[in-house]
Amino acid sequence: MGRRTVTVHHVRAVLAGARAAGVDTVPLLQEAQIPPLLLGDDRARVTPAQFARLFRALYRLTQDEFLGLSTAPSRPGTFAMMCHATLGCRDLGAAIERGAAFYRLFPGGPELALDVSGGQALFTVHNDFGRDEERFLTECLLAIFHRLCSWLVGRRIPLAHATLAYPAPPHREEYGLLFGCPVRFGQPRTGAAFEAHWLSAPLVRDEAALDAMLRRAPFDLLSRPEYGTTVTEQVRRALTRQLRVSPRLPELGEVAGRLAMSPATLRRRLQQDGTSFQQLKDHVRRDAAIAGLAEGGEPIAELAARLGFSEDTAFHRAFRRWTGTTPGAYRSRPATRGRTGDEPGRPASLEADEGSGQQS
Repeated sequence: MGRRTVTVHHVRAVLAGARAAGVDTVPLLQEAQIPPLLLGDDRARVTPAQFARLFRALYRLTQDEFLGLSTAPSRPGTFAMMCHATLGCRDLGAAIERGAAFYRLFPGGPELALDVSGGQALFTVHNDFGRDEERFLTECLLAIFHRLCSWLVGRRIPLAHATLAYPAPPHREEYGLLFGCPVRFGQPRTGAAFEAHWLSAPLVRDEAALDAMLRRAPFDLLSRPEYGTTVTEQVRRALTRQLRVSPRLPELGEVAGRLAMSPATLRRRLQQDGTSFQQLKDHVRRDAAIAGLAEGGEPIAELAARLGFSEDTAFHRAFRRWTGTTPGAYRSRPATRGRTGDEPGRPASLEADEGSGQQS
């Protein structure tokens, strides 16, 4: 319980390469235990475990580290060799330059670059992609390289901001979670900025640590780790821990006290992060509900009570408001073949926003 769920937009995006190649994606979704009908609603989400299974199934199918999303494939082992090439560098700046040079060896590969100006470093990824699904690869590369850099120096490198060279998509709120910083759309370049002093940080990893990391890559790098350093992460962690032991989540004042700040300050800090205390409470319950339905066999009534809902109908209303569909759609086994992955079905209608009936 507690891990952030993954938006259905990313599920559709990661399937785009296989679909373009004419692959029936329903068996892939079934292998990942994702009901294909979920792809029909923009609010639907899946668990990290489901997304990881889908990612690995696509990797096996395509034999391409870019999952068919690029104009040129990246053969299995390419990322690992790039990591080995960077490990002997004197500092992070040299490692980034070597990694960018490594990928320039492959025609059709991503164009990576590092620019330093005014005490700030900007790592950029360039791909001439027009469709939203194709842009997903660029976003993944940017996020993976940032987390690889943090891993290499053994500390989280805070991002000042991320820039994306295209208009904001409908699921724009997901990008703050992906990058952990303010995100600007419609910019000249796609990149991530951080303080330039990190470029002189020494690398602290060895071959054994790299081998262990690569056994979990790239999905563990793509899954944003919760370092617990931002106010939003600290609040989410406090709410998640409480939900493990009690259906009653703390009020804003209680959490503010734990963080040694006033309720007004906490409310303002969350607003600066683009969220609110109530939104975080809803997201913690939503993600715990999706995980419980998708990965466990707990009866829906018991799950609803454990998450703080006074009655089943209140849980159903809230769940449909969160995800666009019913708890049963997440609990059901993947549909039988007969509908293609390109025809995911009609989205469930959104019910009226009634009172949730959940405990505070």
